[in-house]
Amino acid sequence: MSRLVLLSALALLLPAGASWAQQPLPPGDAAKGAQTFKTCAICHNIGPNAKIKIGPPLDGVVGRKIASWPGFTYSPGLQKLGKEGKQWDEAALNKWLTNPRKDVPGTKMIFAGLPNPKQRANVIAYLKQFDLKGNKK
Repeated sequence: MSRLVLLSALALLLPAGASWAQQPLPPGDAAKGAQTFKTCAICHNIGPNAKIKIGPPLDGVVGRKIASWPGFTYSPGLQKLGKEGKQWDEAALNKWLTNPRKDVPGTKMIFAGLPNPKQRANVIAYLKQFDLKGNKK
């Protein structure tokens, strides 16, 4: 009985429609995202002449199928998601950028993640500017 009362009390504290899932991102600032992306640029290229570095180029990544850059060998977990047809939409990128190793155990990506939601929103806004050829839209 006491568990029921406790759970009912907790339910009242949650806003209507709230869940334990990751909350939506605030609006991003692409210019600030370009600054944060400098950390990503250690391993990733973006732009018209982007090449594979430690990681794949990120041209057109927003909306692109996961594990789909030609010539790059992805970890098995990312390959599985790609074979399932999953895409890098904003929600998937938000989750990934929070903590890649937690999101896809066994990933080759050693980056610890961006715990700040505003930084993630900014990086995603920056990435959204580029098409598959690396040109700004």
